Amino acid sequence: MPRIDESKEFIPVRIAILTVSDTRSLAEDRSGQTLVDRLTEAGHILADRQIVRDERADIAAQLRAWVADPQVDVVISTGGTGLTGRDVTVEAHRDVYEKEIDAFGTVFTMISMQKIGTSAVQSRATGGVAGGTYLFALPGSTGACKDAWDEILRWQLDYRHLPCNFVEIFPRLDEHKRRK
Repeated sequence: MPRIDESKEFIPVRIAILTVSDTRSLAEDRSGQTLVDRLTEAGHILADRQIVRDERADIAAQLRAWVADPQVDVVISTGGTGLTGRDVTVEAHRDVYEKEIDAFGTVFTMISMQKIGTSAVQSRATGGVAGGTYLFALPGSTGACKDAWDEILRWQLDYRHLPCNFVEIFPRLDEHKRRK
């Protein structure tokens, strides 16, 4: 059964938040602020926060910049995961991924089904890894960001979470680059 091992020390993770929107400013970005509030309340560090327009190349460029930044361990984007023509966040993430975390989208959909029923099929939440950095794309709704953080990311980004978590394998994410 999943649990927190209180004998282990909490390890703060450096997280960048990216809001994908053609219309929002930081002052109006409720979903991004929800993620900032939750990650800091959990004891993690806000590494950076940006808003980028719904342009695939711009989104991918920001993701790549953070992947190359040793001060960023995790990137969480919000917005642009739907089905409309301007929703290109998932494609931008996949342009950057070295490996996709397929089960992230599946688990997110299972959680969403409990909250919004079959409307969950319209979300294309995704997760992946690039350059030793985790990347997650969440829908733009505040509720979806709360669900993803509270039900998945809060636990997987806590080193004390058992039986396993994303933090404990950070050192091994780019081990293939060290092999000869």
